[in-house]
Amino acid sequence: MTTLMPSTQISFDEAGFKTVLETRTEPSWLTELRQEAWKTFNELQWPNNRQEEWMRTDIRMFKLDKFALKSDSSSVGLPELVLSDGVDLAGSVSSLDSQAGSAAELAAEYQEKGVIFGTISDLIGQHGDLIKKYLFQAVDFKTDRFAALHAAMFTNSVFLYVPRNVVLDKPVHISSQLTDGGSDLRHTLIVIEEGAEATVLAESNSAAESNGFHCGAIELFVGDRANLRYVNLQDWGQKVWHFAHQKAIVGRDSNLQWTVGALGSKLAKVNQHVALRGDRANVQVNGAIFTENRQHLSYHTLQHHENPDCTSDFLYKSALQDNSRTVWRGMIEVDKVAQRTDGYQRNDNLILSDQARADSIPGLEIEADDVRCTHGSTSGRVDEELIFYAQCRGFTRKEAVRAVVTGFFQQVFDRITIESVREALALAIARRVRDYV
Repeated sequence: MTTLMPSTQISFDEAGFKTVLETRTEPSWLTELRQEAWKTFNELQWPNNRQEEWMRTDIRMFKLDKFALKSDSSSVGLPELVLSDGVDLAGSVSSLDSQAGSAAELAAEYQEKGVIFGTISDLIGQHGDLIKKYLFQAVDFKTDRFAALHAAMFTNSVFLYVPRNVVLDKPVHISSQLTDGGSDLRHTLIVIEEGAEATVLAESNSAAESNGFHCGAIELFVGDRANLRYVNLQDWGQKVWHFAHQKAIVGRDSNLQWTVGALGSKLAKVNQHVALRGDRANVQVNGAIFTENRQHLSYHTLQHHENPDCTSDFLYKSALQDNSRTVWRGMIEVDKVAQRTDGYQRNDNLILSDQARADSIPGLEIEADDVRCTHGSTSGRVDEELIFYAQCRGFTRKEAVRAVVTGFFQQVFDRITIESVREALALAIARRVRDYV
């Protein structure tokens, strides 16, 4: 567990890394993993726009030495959390600047069924072998320098384990918040064993003008015949740099519904990968992105079909106003053995200003010969006739634009089966819409 003294800040350098090792009580295998990741971090260079994956995302203004891990933060002035509002939860866990917030909670009835939920720091002493089996087995920390930094210095991370055939019939809530100048290196590890079910609501936010740095990872393991609904709402302040590697591994006859809401950050670069590893695995991913001012949000998705008879359905919708920009790069990859694949991906963009820009790059890599794979992308402006029609019926122009934007996202909202999530996401987007010029 972490033993940082009050007012301590840990920099992202050699001295800071040594402090992380010295102030944590962890098994030797995790220390060795951190050391290997730190070595990888020092060997790699920062990504640059000469690399295809980064050619549309410029991070030259990002300076790591401006950030540090803080331990003396206060939650005063931070926005309210929205996904858990009015929801009957099975448990919750929170963090502030990647340090522990309120203590992790899990209802006794689920603890008695063998469900494990809390921070990795608190659980690794008792459940080290189980955590070792899955930690960094989906996300590869050698992918780039951000992934290596995360693996070397991740703190206050979350572990959820639902044992075989156990149904976690109430959601658990995971939250992370940043103060001005704070850093967040949370790792989320979720394991749903064979025949089990769970719903996870995860959200992150900070004050609108807060500066900050997020470098995180999400690993989801969905066992055979298991079901997982995972909701991830990102609403950082518009001066936060947001980098993340996220991957799900989905087993035979299992179902994953992954909903993404991306509203915040100055610049975001997220890799969201799904591996359909078992026969007849089924994955649905729903993405809603809204950008304003000079935000730049880049999401790269991969649907990797590794076995036969699997289905993947990715739908991302983006609305952009002011001078903002989105980049969506989607790939369906089908291995030679993955016959009878059904893969779908779509990205639609609604442009709300002359200066906004949306880049969409869908792609297919198919080695099997018995597949059905489709992809597509659209970009367009708001139809002035729709606005005029609404105004003729008493709407102000702003109300009319909000109605049009809400209608644009409705297809995504309709796919979200959790009412509180659907309402929270719709309201958060509606609040950001300004008059369409």
